[in-house]
Amino acid sequence: MKRYFYAIVLAVLTFIAIPFIAAAQETGVTTAEVEVTSGDQAYQSYLAAPASGGPYPAVILVHSFRGLEEGYRTMTDQLAAEGFVVLAVGWQTFAQDPGDDVMQQLVEDSIAFLSAREDVDPARIGFTGFCAGGRYTMLYLPQVEGIKAGVAWYGFPNNPGSSVAPASLVDQLDVPMLIIHGTEDQPSPIAGIYEYANQLQAADAYFELKVYSGEPHGFMLSGGALRTDDVAQDAFNEMADFFKRKL
Repeated sequence: MKRYFYAIVLAVLTFIAIPFIAAAQETGVTTAEVEVTSGDQAYQSYLAAPASGGPYPAVILVHSFRGLEEGYRTMTDQLAAEGFVVLAVGWQTFAQDPGDDVMQQLVEDSIAFLSAREDVDPARIGFTGFCAGGRYTMLYLPQVEGIKAGVAWYGFPNNPGSSVAPASLVDQLDVPMLIIHGTEDQPSPIAGIYEYANQLQAADAYFELKVYSGEPHGFMLSGGALRTDDVAQDAFNEMADFFKRKL
């Protein structure tokens, strides 16, 4: 009886494991819940990486003010499938708005976290963020050493937060940045993005700008999930292509 029971359990476990093995082989990506230590606190984060090989370029992903929603995890997986080690930092683990100084330290510690991995090339680390994360992208690209390129999604260039407005730092920006925005963004009107682009141009900073007609703030996610339509796919491809070219 025990042998029979053991055989059944083994057969069930084997059957359950097959879909997961197939998924891993199909995507070539491994994922894990990880902790990034910063300021003596462990930030609950999410990591996705190519299953083998390397070293690869890496990307730090900073979610919006609404948290590390499932759509950002999906995007992290998809970006890893494009050949990047991606760390989605749970920056709201301890406070909804930790402040710019705390965030900068967390970003620097995230760079150290990735740089310590054998599958990461520490000379090729990028940064991307959404909403508040878009502002952090604009804010830290000119200030944090170790970031080689960034993609700012519907950010806030004129919001000073708890320190300074990103627009005041355009003279310090010396790495390439892609800005992605929608024309119907109410919290961060497109007029402010055009003004920011003019300031970047005047400062001779390298940037690219992709604007989507009719798209609102936070357009990549709907109900917490990643959109799968043509606009969302095109926008994701813009980010992936930019990092492939610049990292």
